Amino acid sequence: MNKLAVLEGLLFVVGDDGITLENIKNTLEIDETEARRLLKELQEEYEKESHGIRISFLANSFKLTTKKEHNVYYQKLIKTPENNTLSQSALEVLAIIAYNQPITRIKVDELRGVSSSFMIRKLVSKDLIKVSGKSDLPGKPHLYKTTNQFLDYFGLASINDLPKISLGTDEDEEIDLYLSNYKENN
Repeated sequence: MNKLAVLEGLLFVVGDDGITLENIKNTLEIDETEARRLLKELQEEYEKESHGIRISFLANSFKLTTKKEHNVYYQKLIKTPENNTLSQSALEVLAIIAYNQPITRIKVDELRGVSSSFMIRKLVSKDLIKVSGKSDLPGKPHLYKTTNQFLDYFGLASINDLPKISLGTDEDEEIDLYLSNYKENN
């Protein structure tokens, strides 16, 4: 049996969900060294110019993804901007949730200064955020956090890869996140 071919099939079958190193080891009944060797060999093969896909490590798993240098062609194929773009409001809500997760809708509303109900429903429907539990606050409001789809959408391996932000103010000072300027730290 060609384990490299089986690994390629596994990556195809799991699709957007991806597969962890642990799942590769268990499924192929191999040790970690062998799993890593197979992944590396397949990655090297896909990096050749004759292939249009690659193996990426996103959202804590390995996935087949398209090559970024071909994006112009993929965009031509799926050109439906109303379905694939996020508005400024959606990005704002997404950023607040990503940096403060888990967080309630009420807290998102407080930080933005406007209602976020519609944007949260939209982001849930796009699978960029999800309900991750219930708060202990009165009424037990939902807690929201980002999904693996969020990590994929922004090309992040984990939530820890988000850019660090500095508000440039004293900690004791009240901050209006909607009006403040975020500064990326290098």
